[in-house]
Amino acid sequence: MSAGPARRVGAGWFTVFTLAWLAIWTVQLTPLQLLIPLQLDTPDDADGWVSGVVSSGLVLAIGGVAGVIAGPLAGGLSDRTRGRAGRRRPWALGGVWLGTLSLAAIAFASGPWGVGAAWVGVSIGIAVASAAFTALIADQLTTQRGAASAAVSSSQALGIVVGVGVIVLLELGIVVGYLVLAGFLAVVGTAAALLLPDPPAPVDAAVAREARSLSDRFAALRDRDFAWLLAGRLTVNVGNALGTGLLLFFLLYGLQRDPASAEDELLLLILVYTLFVVVASIVSGRLSDRTGRRIPFVVWAAVLQGIASIILVVAPSFASTVIAAALLGVGYGAYMSVGLALGTDLLPRPEDHARDLGFVNVSANLGQLIGPLLGAGLVALVGGFWLLFLVGGVLSVAGGLMTYAIRAGERARSAV
Repeated sequence: MSAGPARRVGAGWFTVFTLAWLAIWTVQLTPLQLLIPLQLDTPDDADGWVSGVVSSGLVLAIGGVAGVIAGPLAGGLSDRTRGRAGRRRPWALGGVWLGTLSLAAIAFASGPWGVGAAWVGVSIGIAVASAAFTALIADQLTTQRGAASAAVSSSQALGIVVGVGVIVLLELGIVVGYLVLAGFLAVVGTAAALLLPDPPAPVDAAVAREARSLSDRFAALRDRDFAWLLAGRLTVNVGNALGTGLLLFFLLYGLQRDPASAEDELLLLILVYTLFVVVASIVSGRLSDRTGRRIPFVVWAAVLQGIASIILVVAPSFASTVIAAALLGVGYGAYMSVGLALGTDLLPRPEDHARDLGFVNVSANLGQLIGPLLGAGLVALVGGFWLLFLVGGVLSVAGGLMTYAIRAGERARSAV
């Protein structure tokens, strides 16, 4: 298991690290939640609004596939990178700027093909930068991994508020909205990559540059505990995406809101969701650091997320949606913060930290991007949203229960 260096970092490190993730999540989730659905919405199309839902799901899924490939690949290359610029910094900067340029391109794209091509660039850039920034947790922390993971997951929720809030409240529109996101990523992402320390590789990471068989390089995927972690994380994130990824369409066509009201209500739901994600992330992350226990937090957080989705099956109204948003925030915030810390504890090889954490990131991001595609199919199948939320609830609970299959369990904590 990953032991990491025996050191603690201060408030300055956490501030810059949190800002980096705020930028990453803002530019990834704002298009997913708001801008791409608006770009591809087809209320007057001959096939009706369902075709817009399907197009959005396809575009997001294609971006997800690109991120799946790019994240672990960039992480593995950064494990092997040596030079005066550091191991992680060049990849963080490269990902930030690829994402920035792609956001500028998608602002002027039209139709599913143009939007999809530009979104692939955004997804690759974000995956590369995420792999570099996530590796800093394993590189530099031991007893603060839960707190750092909480910073990542709470920034995810705040990022949605920052992005959607600015665009909706200032009525920026699609083109200006994308350009604002591009500028935000360029400034904050670049500053964070330059300011965060990037210490030299430890001696035991030298093997990363040695010739190894393909089987040996991907040994982490054969590690039973690590594989169960990835499977559960993917499943829970698909469940979460089914509950949140098509929320704008649910407001428009499930609850019959007009476009202006739907955007305002979406912002309110995101604010509620964010509040509970942030609180749950911080509290659960720090409690898991103190107690040395991760698995109980992970399982029950996923179950709570599942309950939130079932509420929307039983009582689909705006009031119940607000309640579900709060429960979903608690469940997802706790799951993501403690789940990432558990994943860092379970890293099997110190020489492959960034590459293997790339798999951890991908399992979450792929779930978030598969969800809208699967959800679009479920909506098209029944012409409504009840099946979408039912499947989301079942997958959330199932993914949480997978965590019990991790044999190392709490022994992972005792190894650090």
